[in-house]
Parts: sequence; C-alpha cells; structure tokens
Amino acid sequence: MKIPILSKIFRSRADPTNTMWQSAYSFFFGPTSSGKIVNERTAMQTTAVYSCLRILAETIASLPLHTYRRTERGKEKASDHYLYYLLHDEPNPEMTSFVFRETLMGHLLLWGNAYAQIIRDGRGKVVALYPLMPDKMSVHRSDNGEIYYSYSKEGREHILRYWEVLHIPGLGFDGLVGYSPIAMAKNAIGMAIATEEYGAAFFNNGANPGGVLEHPGILKDPARVRDSWNSVYGGSGNAHKVAVLEEGMSFKPIGIPPEQAQFLQTRKFQINEIARIFRIPPHMIGDLEKSSFSNIEQQSLEFVKYTLDPWVVRLEMAMKKALLSPGEKKEYLIKLNVDGLLRGDYASRMQGYSIGIQNGFLSPNDVRALEDMNTIEHGDVYAANGNLLKLEDLGAYAKKEVSSEKKGGTE
Repeated sequence: MKIPILSKIFRSRADPTNTMWQSAYSFFFGPTSSGKIVNERTAMQTTAVYSCLRILAETIASLPLHTYRRTERGKEKASDHYLYYLLHDEPNPEMTSFVFRETLMGHLLLWGNAYAQIIRDGRGKVVALYPLMPDKMSVHRSDNGEIYYSYSKEGREHILRYWEVLHIPGLGFDGLVGYSPIAMAKNAIGMAIATEEYGAAFFNNGANPGGVLEHPGILKDPARVRDSWNSVYGGSGNAHKVAVLEEGMSFKPIGIPPEQAQFLQTRKFQINEIARIFRIPPHMIGDLEKSSFSNIEQQSLEFVKYTLDPWVVRLEMAMKKALLSPGEKKEYLIKLNVDGLLRGDYASRMQGYSIGIQNGFLSPNDVRALEDMNTIEHGDVYAANGNLLKLEDLGAYAKKEVSSEKKGGTE
C-alpha cells in the first residue's frame, strides 16, 4: 500500500478523549472481575496509582537532560547544538522541558506508549516537539516495510512518517507498540477501586452496617418508618446519634463488619499490588510498615537502579534514534543524569570527595561542580598522596635505599 499524503496536524496538544472502546485496546481496558471499569481515567482516581504515576513522571522530568559531544577523553556538554536548548529548556513555545517530559512519562505509564510530533525546518533540523495523545495514535507498516503513524483528530486522519514522530514504546510483544501497565493489571486496580467505593459507602451510611427494624405488631406504613429512620440516622454526619425507638421496636444490624471482612488489610494489600506494578518501593507511597531508618536509604538507591534506570535508558535511546541524524549519532549522545539521586548525606559526600581528591581522580573544581558551586582558580589540579608507589617500583625503591646507605658507609 502507498502511504497517504502527509498533512501537518497542529502545534499544540490535542484535548484528551477516551476512544479506547472502539479500538484494539478494548481487549485490555474495560470491565474487570470485580465489576469495575478500569481505564486511564478511573485508574488515576485511585490514590496509589496516582501516587506512583506522579513519583515516576516528576522524577524523570526533574532529572538534568543534556546533549553531549564525544571527545577523546570522554564527553563534554554540547551547549552549541540545537537540541541542547530544545531538550534542556523548551521543546516548544508552549511548555517547559519539565512539563514535556512529565507528560510523556504520564502517557507511557497509562497507555504504554508516548508520542511527540517532531517539527523540522527545511534542512531537517528539529525546531520543536509536541506531545500527541496515545489513544488517538496507531502504528502501521507499509508494503515496503516503512513504519508510519496514523493520528485521528476531529474526525480526520493524519499520516506521519517515522521521522516526524518521537515514539517511546513501553514493554510490548512486537517491539513496535507497548502495552499499558494499567490495562495489563486491570483486575488488581479494579479491586482497589472496589474497596475504595465500599469504604466510601460504608462511611456514607454512618459507619454502621445495614440492619432491620423489628416491630412487635403489624406496621400499616413500613416505608414511612424506614424513610424516617434513614433521614435521622443515615449518613456519616449522623453517626453516634442516640436512636429513639417507639412502640417496642428494636434494631438488629445485619451484614459483615469491615474488621471481619478484613477490609483494611485488603486495601493495604491492593496498595502494595499497585506499587508492585510500577516497581515503586511502598515507603514512597506512604506504606512505612517494612521501612526503617536503616533500610530506607538502600530502598531509595534500589529505586534509582531498578526502577528509574530502565525508563531513563528507554527515553535516552528513543530520543537519540529519532532526533539525531545518522551522522550525528556517532558524535553526539543524549543523557539524563541520575547522579544527584545517588548522592548520600552531606557527611558521606564530603568523605567521598576527600578520598577522591587525595587519590587523584577528583579535583577541587570537580567537587564544586558536583555540589553546584562556582569553580575556583587553580582548582583543576589533580594531586595524589606522595607516599603511594606502584607495586613494580617498590623493589627498586628499596634497593636504591640500601645502595645509598652502603655508599654513605664506605665514605
């Protein structure tokens, strides 16, 4: 098939709408075993999901993003490259780099894919990046093997070539399209929604289970008695009111109290289930049961290593693939810096810096740069402890000392 004629879409974000039900994704989003509908909107109303999304999206968005130039001795910031300002500060006139990356990460975590339209000038230079809604995008392959993208907006289909789209896919089956973590774990999230709704209904009913009013005789108008009881004693605002029963009536509660139904334990377990989906340490979303001062720092380091690093590498490689030309890929690289998240407390950092300076692999200016301080004159000197010798020189040094002593003795 021929790829249709390309058309420009827009220069701003589209209004988000839920069109999953008529798409191939309907198999994943939708009803769950708990009877609750799970999609990107209902999932975000669950506090655990919202917290996990915020932690990942805001952390990735706050990391320093730089374009580097390879050098003989390593790399240096390529602040003169056109991508440097675009990625570090403003990918487009409407949003900052923080908001742009936060939006892409939110899309990745909800839909499993993140898309951005690449605006280029006549020479192919990237001049702007605009996020696109994943629920309106579909990925196709033409007869000649080329990947292209179809974007639906206001009833129109817009075709974008592969070099016009920054596509960051999550975990998927074919390597081209990722699948939503929300959709793949919809039963766990649906159960969390169900327990939240149960708790809300429980407290709305005055934090008491339902019951029956028993009358020793025959009531002529039971509906009136029931409505009168509910109007006075129903709702959380009426909990603990003293009930007045007339004509020998009695109230007998029915139903299972939340303690017996392990309501609180179920809610807590579902929070851990959702944290497991996103690989978030439970203490970061408020569950401190298994955290202490001795292990919380280690859990934070594991969060950087096992949770953030895969997302960081995924974003870096996708940006390099889509934004750099084939010739530039050999000379430039795009990197998100997580070093700031790996730093310990002030005393530990100073001790580490001291060891680095004394052993010659850090200079004072290196340390000042890591601490976000201005460099100083003569601060680029690398010095090492003069008592340190190479192992191969130890024997020669000893022989030289002995020879000098003998020579001094004969004289």
